[in-house]
Amino acid sequence: MSDGAVASTLFGAFMVVTLALGLLAVRGKGKGGGLAEWSVGGRSLGAVFIWVLMAGEGYTSFSYLGAAGWGYNFGAPVLYVVAYMSCGYAVGYVVGPMLWAYARRHGLVSITDMIAHRYRRPWLGAAVAVLVTVFLLPYIQLQITGMGVVVSTISYGAISLNWAYFIGFAVTTVFVVVSGLRGSAWVSVLKDLLVIVTLAFLAVYVPLHYFDGYGDFLGRLVDEKSAWLTLPGSGGSPYGEGWFATTTFLNALTVVIFPTTVAGYLGARSADGLRRNAMWLPAYNVLLFVPMLLGMAALFVVPGLTGAESNLALLKLVVDSLPAWAVGIIGVAAALSSIVPMAVFMLVIGTMWGSSVMSLVPRWRGASSAASRAQKAGSQVVVVVAGSVALVLTYAAPNTLVRLSLISYEGMAQLVPMLLVGLLWRRLSFVGALSGLVVGVGVVCGLVFSGRDPVFGVNAGIVALAVNLAVTLVVTYLCAADRDERADGDVLAWDPVEGAPGGRAGAGASAG
Repeated sequence: MSDGAVASTLFGAFMVVTLALGLLAVRGKGKGGGLAEWSVGGRSLGAVFIWVLMAGEGYTSFSYLGAAGWGYNFGAPVLYVVAYMSCGYAVGYVVGPMLWAYARRHGLVSITDMIAHRYRRPWLGAAVAVLVTVFLLPYIQLQITGMGVVVSTISYGAISLNWAYFIGFAVTTVFVVVSGLRGSAWVSVLKDLLVIVTLAFLAVYVPLHYFDGYGDFLGRLVDEKSAWLTLPGSGGSPYGEGWFATTTFLNALTVVIFPTTVAGYLGARSADGLRRNAMWLPAYNVLLFVPMLLGMAALFVVPGLTGAESNLALLKLVVDSLPAWAVGIIGVAAALSSIVPMAVFMLVIGTMWGSSVMSLVPRWRGASSAASRAQKAGSQVVVVVAGSVALVLTYAAPNTLVRLSLISYEGMAQLVPMLLVGLLWRRLSFVGALSGLVVGVGVVCGLVFSGRDPVFGVNAGIVALAVNLAVTLVVTYLCAADRDERADGDVLAWDPVEGAPGGRAGAGASAG
């Protein structure tokens, strides 16, 4: 049997196991549940499942391809990923339980639900759902692309890129429609086991196989590639100290309100589980150092990679030196690192549309079991449509979505004032929050698409967020306060341990 056949057979077997785990996860109560069961696992996932699920969202195909590619091209700037994720977990220790308690108290399943409830405007939740979909579609496309590259590479070219893209789309779509968030959590366990084992192996194998151990490798790196070890990195990189600090700060704020992160929050059984999760998750970031370091090792083994080829730096080390069965297992770990986050991205898009857009239709509105089942069915259709759009654009206009991916995180950051500030400060008005969001998104799109990111050495998203927040505050203070007669408990969020503001659960409305 050829190398390609061996690796492809292993890959196919693990994909069958993945789908079987999805079916097993929803056996019984999961399969017949409504939107809440499908989208947030019935709010019943324990600390271990939440840990592997949220770790899986942070460890995507970027970790195998992009992190190694950035390490190969630039070096030190890629460490921003470890920095912002670790800082984000610290922020999530506070924010996660607040969002969990707010959503649980009011029966909400997404950030668009929270926005619609906070400002008492269902159409606002629907509008934000459309905006967030635009920001998330590039992530789905990039995961399809990443999985396609992995599958094509580990098959030694036997599977073309076009077929590999379709395989990635088909497996993930069937998986997420059937299993929802609960299935993603189950498969995350398998994925994490494979990721930990394969990266631990590669961390030892590559330096010993290609060098005389870490001493020789790191010595050569210091002597021959010292530019890769300091900011802004090699090759005239624009990613200096200012960019690194502002990107870390912006992304640490944004990751806690990212729809996929919030899906993990809302699936938790308890707020204490989220706090423990925030303390454990930084340990997972240690794994990210491996592909970053091996990307720099590839500088000596496969020099001269340019453009998109640099993303293959780690896989080239694997394919060129390991037997086909080992290549297949490493490929499965990389593929599952695409499937799990892609599934959650597709899931949250479907959930937002089901709960915020389709709920505008009278017969799908309400808390009845029939309405919930209808919203779930509509959400599953949206999942298929969203994945199909990303797949078609992967074939037809890949550069369009890759370009959009530049503003995905920076664009999502513009929701921070509307969501987080709004849930903490009662005085924030609807007009102020909406004005800030519109201006912030406009500024970040203008800077990114005009090639001004970084701008003056700092992340364009932080500039847009500063303008967003300024507009939000100015408009809020200039306009008359929104009349909202609801109690604080219906408007604001707080840590469930501390209780309601002022120590009064459900305290009366105040001016803020």
